[in-house]
Amino acid sequence: MTEPTGLSHQELGGVFGHPGVAAAYVHRPPYPAEVFDLLERLVVDDPRVVLDLGAGDGAIARPLAPRVERVDAVDISAAMVEAGKSRPGGRDPRLRWIVGPAETAPLDGLYALATAGASLHWMDWEQTTDRLAQVLSPHAQLAIIEHGPRDVGWQQELSTVIRRHSRNPDYDPHFSLVDALQQRGLFATAGSADTSPVVVRQRVGDYVEQLHSTATLAREHMSAQEARDFDDAVERAVRPWASDGVLELTIVAHVTWGRPRP
Repeated sequence: MTEPTGLSHQELGGVFGHPGVAAAYVHRPPYPAEVFDLLERLVVDDPRVVLDLGAGDGAIARPLAPRVERVDAVDISAAMVEAGKSRPGGRDPRLRWIVGPAETAPLDGLYALATAGASLHWMDWEQTTDRLAQVLSPHAQLAIIEHGPRDVGWQQELSTVIRRHSRNPDYDPHFSLVDALQQRGLFATAGSADTSPVVVRQRVGDYVEQLHSTATLAREHMSAQEARDFDDAVERAVRPWASDGVLELTIVAHVTWGRPRP
């Protein structure tokens, strides 16, 4: 196999418009319920309206909507929004879907909280933080949520496979979005918390497929042969850790909140 060609930031972010990527989202591990308890406590201003940036299929917006007055779920991908509407809670009247880039989509603030889960990577950070500074209420926070399996025995081998196939030439498994924003003076952290571990069981095939829901590993960037090679390599890495074809994943979410700086 030839080395994959690195893609631009815009090309990587644009992959979320493909229906195949939206379909693979369903295999991502859910956010622990504790995340939504924490986000609800961060809402202190009225009206209790939340802005979810890069909402995807609504993994944050759908569970959060029943806890507040309204969630505006913004995503650049119409395919993602349609997938979200078809999933549990996707047509809650307290959830308003908005198709468009977070930097320019029509918003109806002020917002008492903004959330971002695995989405700010693909936005223009300066434009986004400038805009948030304009639409957040006086005590509103931006909450950045990261989650995934912790302490997996196959991580080193998986990182090698991902590095071989990733379309991000700067792939770094230790990259911290919060640190990057702070270093640029775009975010002032007010607090952070880890949720308690939650065990999720997932079939090996579904675990492999959820990797294709990411911008850098989407099938749409691979030939059919490369996709098969990637799937086979990931399955070889994780299969020894599976029991009857099922992996036991310990999911932890890390939530950091603070104020965006224009």
